[in-house]
Amino acid sequence: MNRKPMTLQRQKLLLDIVTYSVLVLGAILMLGPFLWMVSTSFKLPADQFGHSLIPPTPTLQNFQALFAVDIGYPNLFFNSTYISLLITAGQILTCAMAAFCFAVVHFRGRDLLFTLLLVTLMIPAQVTLIPNFIIFKWLHLIGTAVPLWLPAFWGGAFGTFLLRQYFLTVPRELVDASRIDGASLFQIFWKVYLPLAKPALAALAIFTFQGAWNDLLHPLIYLPGVPNTTLTVGLAFFQQQLILGGKYTVLMAGALTSILPLLLVFLVAQKQFIEGIALTGVKR
Repeated sequence: MNRKPMTLQRQKLLLDIVTYSVLVLGAILMLGPFLWMVSTSFKLPADQFGHSLIPPTPTLQNFQALFAVDIGYPNLFFNSTYISLLITAGQILTCAMAAFCFAVVHFRGRDLLFTLLLVTLMIPAQVTLIPNFIIFKWLHLIGTAVPLWLPAFWGGAFGTFLLRQYFLTVPRELVDASRIDGASLFQIFWKVYLPLAKPALAALAIFTFQGAWNDLLHPLIYLPGVPNTTLTVGLAFFQQQLILGGKYTVLMAGALTSILPLLLVFLVAQKQFIEGIALTGVKR
């Protein structure tokens, strides 16, 4: 009589063991390159290809050498920071306004327009490279950072969809009550919906900042020349130089410092980020 429940319990235990084993293996595979990068950044050049993850002689000279090379590392870091912040601000503002319209405002053709917006998610970003380049060349903006951050103020399909799903979870009664109090549509958006959407805004901010910070293609096209470009292009150029010299320790130090802003943004907005991702999946 008790054999069947025990069998089911053992099967559940076996399934849990297999599941956790796969998850642990996946975590090791994901963390392996990151741990190697951290370890190598604190090693001497003579130990860079050693098998031990713990540096035999930990040193900070790689970080000192990083700021001494001729690629202008502080300037590259500054360029990536302000461009990424502008892109993030543009996406949050315009996507929130578009999402509010699609979620709250009723107008003819709204659903069709939203469907067309979602269809644009299927268009590869590379398709728009040449038309955008021609437009910015006609505006004499090639060689400046404007082509990198200005399109972010035109909105985005992903951000609009993410925020619209969150706005749909906000009770409609808040809009009616605000209308009775005499609030305009913009006041409802700015004073009611935006404060309530902090988790979703944090999630979108992290996604956008990460994408802008790691972007390599657009800075290569619009910002030729290392001194005025971003950190990703500078590190790629630096990698070509270091391959000849064999100093991967300095390159790993640069890669480690380049991800520190991403870790900082994620740690600051971690709670809102997880909450925003969870709530945007809840149907109204």
